[in-house]
Amino acid sequence: MRHVAANALTLLILLVLGLAVVAGWGASQWRGEGPLEAPAEVAIPRGASIERASGILEEAGAISDARIFRLGARYSGLDRRIQAGEFAIPPGTSMRDVLRCLVDQSTCRRVTYPITVVEGMTVWEAVEALRDAEVLTGEIEAVPPEGTLAPDTYAVTRGDSRAEVLARMKAEQAERLAEAWAARAPDLPISTPEEALILASIIEKETALPEERETIAGVFVNRLRRGMRLQTDPTVIYGITEGKGPLGRGLRRSELDRRTPWNTYRIDGLPPTPIANPGLASLMAAVRPEATDHVFFVADGTGGHVFAETYAEHQRNVAAWRRIEAERN
Repeated sequence: MRHVAANALTLLILLVLGLAVVAGWGASQWRGEGPLEAPAEVAIPRGASIERASGILEEAGAISDARIFRLGARYSGLDRRIQAGEFAIPPGTSMRDVLRCLVDQSTCRRVTYPITVVEGMTVWEAVEALRDAEVLTGEIEAVPPEGTLAPDTYAVTRGDSRAEVLARMKAEQAERLAEAWAARAPDLPISTPEEALILASIIEKETALPEERETIAGVFVNRLRRGMRLQTDPTVIYGITEGKGPLGRGLRRSELDRRTPWNTYRIDGLPPTPIANPGLASLMAAVRPEATDHVFFVADGTGGHVFAETYAEHQRNVAAWRRIEAERN
């Protein structure tokens, strides 16, 4: 009996030692330097289980053993907290840090892609850009109202939904409009944030020069105060294209004469909607215009405009601009 007991004790000791060796080896594999010799980008799809994620990581060469990775994830209680997305994993990252990468990106960075809405882009153009972005998912059921998307560059990750990105753009523009409206000057000839958005969109389309925005805003405010028509070409163009891409040619006399809701040569006051998505600078110009006596402006041939207080002065400026156009042609 003593011999049997001794053998059993010996086997138990060997088993414990073996388990200790295995555990030590597993721990070294878990915490030790990983197999990656160069950075790797790994995509974990939405809804992936720890089994699928570990297989993807092993196949990509980010971890050496999917089984140890799964055991470590479950032991740490993080197996159900892994996130979907694309992750840039640095070389030599341990399995423990690969898991932390997938949970909170504390040991790596998430791969992002830029989606840019430039100032003056229409909602139709912005929605088309989102639809063309292959990294995004889902459909856009309806185009938002004109002017309600904030121009900016948005960082998105593969698998983000188009609807979510669109909601971010709308929320940002609503916040910017509220900020501008709260800072508005007194006694403006506009009475609602929506009218400020319309005016800002016209300013955005009239000039690309930051230093001109407040002056052009002052011209339009003066015209509104005096009951003059705005007479701005970008609104006429919007009435033709409805924001679905550029016109691609000059305006015709028949188009200037044609009455549409946006033709400010034919209607009084502001058009019924914005004509583009204005940036924050144009929003601020619309509510805090320059105090000026100017009521006219025309292109000056250098990318900017020349301003005038009287119609006679304006006619001279127009004639100068036509001479510039003739010389160019």
